[in-house]
Amino acid sequence: MKLIRFGEEGKEKPGVLLNEKRYDVSSIVTDYNEAFFENDGLAKLEEALKNNPSLPEVSDSVRLGSPVARPSKIICIGLNYVDHCEETGAAIPEEPIIFFKSTTSLCGPNDNLIIPKNSEKTDWEVELAFVVGKKASYVSEEDAPNYIAGYCLLNDYSERAFQIERGGQWAKGKGSDTFAPLGPIMATPDEVGDVNNLKMWLTVNGKTFQNSNTSNLIFKIPFLVHYLSQFMTLLPGDVISTGTPPGVGLGIKPDPIYIKAGDVIELGIEGLGTSKQTAVAYQQN
Repeated sequence: MKLIRFGEEGKEKPGVLLNEKRYDVSSIVTDYNEAFFENDGLAKLEEALKNNPSLPEVSDSVRLGSPVARPSKIICIGLNYVDHCEETGAAIPEEPIIFFKSTTSLCGPNDNLIIPKNSEKTDWEVELAFVVGKKASYVSEEDAPNYIAGYCLLNDYSERAFQIERGGQWAKGKGSDTFAPLGPIMATPDEVGDVNNLKMWLTVNGKTFQNSNTSNLIFKIPFLVHYLSQFMTLLPGDVISTGTPPGVGLGIKPDPIYIKAGDVIELGIEGLGTSKQTAVAYQQN
């Protein structure tokens, strides 16, 4: 299945993508949240759809939200592509580097990117994310695939000065509003094929900066589920983003390139769709 959420911000309804058409399933499902995944919602929804219910079609003009509701946490893996380590001058990690994005950074796949107040170094990162399907604590690597609900496209926007130059951990540069556009869809594993061989790309104003493949991940997804579950309980609906390949603005030589108002960032992962964000300057509400 391919899950979507649609409607105005804060009032999204659950839907599905069937034969490239969007359908409203709010008569079957309340939302794609922790309770949905925890109570075997995916299997129940799949069974309901087999009965060919009459579902309202949703226009392509309707805004898409994040394909999952705000989770208990968004966990990211840093420096998880060898060539990304090289471009940023970082050592290849012996164990996964983990950090959090604030859940308030989550937004729809085509929502505007708001450049934070006082930002001069906002950067892009195309990433493969996965959604946790059931409560996970001390999971074995072998059993890890059973804990994955599906996969999504995510742009891990980062403010490099906040991240690197302001002391402490990376979270300062990762959690601004609109810094985690997710989607357009969450695709269940059966829809994705070989998750270790998906093409991924990102362009800024039509110029390609990132062009890679998930085959280049240092730490693969089953290991990440196992590893993270040794340190914390993962809850259904949690979003885990697996890291970015080379081509980020920070790594461009001799002079890094950062996002400015008016820039258009487009990205995609094979089988998971594409997203597009237009950068706008922060404005006081």
